[in-house]
Amino acid sequence: MLYQLVFHPVLTAAAVIPAVVLLLYVYRADRLEREPVGLLLRLLLWGVLATVVAMIAERIGGAVLNAIFRYDTPLYRFLLCFVVVACSEEGAKFLLLRLRTWNSPYFNCQFDAVVYAVFVSLGFAIWENIGYVFMYGFGTALLRAVTAIPGHACFGVLMGAWYGMARRYATFDYPEKSRNALRWAFLLPTLLHGTYDYLAMRQTGGFSWVFVLFVLGLFAVSFLLIRRLSGSDRYI
Repeated sequence: MLYQLVFHPVLTAAAVIPAVVLLLYVYRADRLEREPVGLLLRLLLWGVLATVVAMIAERIGGAVLNAIFRYDTPLYRFLLCFVVVACSEEGAKFLLLRLRTWNSPYFNCQFDAVVYAVFVSLGFAIWENIGYVFMYGFGTALLRAVTAIPGHACFGVLMGAWYGMARRYATFDYPEKSRNALRWAFLLPTLLHGTYDYLAMRQTGGFSWVFVLFVLGLFAVSFLLIRRLSGSDRYI
């Protein structure tokens, strides 16, 4: 992988630039108090680490799934998308996000949670995308630039929205509300990620249009959510 990064700069740029554009957009949307660059770079690296955690969980989950179900059944595809892949990837992001940021002294505004979650998610997406692009070429980079990369960013926005709410509830001593918000910070991105993968896997008949509409809706909701949360941001 390191050899490819050094000697294939065009493919590396194609894999990385779409994520960098989204990172800059979210960073600039943080209007109250922007986060230290060092912290954000570390969160990107934690996102890379999340790919390792997710890969281990997916291999274990995939082995269990293959031992119980036939691979060509609808139930197998459903469990693969929602449990093995979505739970592993969003769970790894959420775990490392919370470990690194929950008690951070810089976590003092509600929108900070969105910034943190998007940086972890796109750190994950960048490393994953580099692997796909080097395996399948420039065409894959173009396709993922408008689907998978923004998709991971959207999952991060939704995770961050609930994560910030949980941190605010914890600050004002509402532990039950904080725990519920943390559950949604994991569950909602997982459900949407599973839906994304399931529809992408079923690219036949009307499912291709359903997938396009789902992706467009996901992007629109996330964009509007960033604007609303940024505009109503407050200190915690």
